[in-house]
Amino acid sequence: KPRWKIWTRRVSFVIGISAMLGVGVIVWANLAPVWVSRGKLFDDVSRVPVGRVGLVFGCDNRLNGRENLYFRYRMDAAAALWKAGKVSCLILSGDNRSRDYNEPARMRAALVARGVPTSRMVNDYAGLRTLDSVVRAKEVFGVTSITFVTQKFHNERAIYLALANGVDAYGFNAADVPAQRGMKTKLREVGARVLMWLDVCILKTRPRHVGGHLPLPDGV
Repeated sequence: KPRWKIWTRRVSFVIGISAMLGVGVIVWANLAPVWVSRGKLFDDVSRVPVGRVGLVFGCDNRLNGRENLYFRYRMDAAAALWKAGKVSCLILSGDNRSRDYNEPARMRAALVARGVPTSRMVNDYAGLRTLDSVVRAKEVFGVTSITFVTQKFHNERAIYLALANGVDAYGFNAADVPAQRGMKTKLREVGARVLMWLDVCILKTRPRHVGGHLPLPDGV
């Protein structure tokens, strides 16, 4: 056979195998958080195990000029968790990329408005990514057991990262956003889970900022 045909077959074979492996990684990365979080996620606050620390994941409070329902529902869930006596304090972990963009400060203001005492909250201004928030909870705030507060799909990924970093974690699921308003986020989550798998299994990624120990509120 002509040499170019042999090479064409070899290249096609390699491309085919690579595509199959790629699809396999995508499927595995998206299913693994579902499996590891089984029995650790709760929709009913009365069923959440009592713990010391909750961690609320930040996001912008407005999106494209209108209220971001992800933010509102996370704040509602965090306030419900506190009022049910399930945690002694809340870490508010988010991005503070500039003076005008401060997710932890916005979360604090929203939770104070919902009746959570400011003395029971601590801001983590370097929660740039979910991985950063999870690892910093352990290495900066000294937490080894935690309850995450965010939407279910995000809680699944956070628990995967927590278990990979030696943190015992549960998740209290905030209400999800209607499909027509959350489709872009759900599609982005597919890629986020692949990056999660790469960070844990291949890249051994570390938070961008770690720094020294920060204390939790007294009595925690």
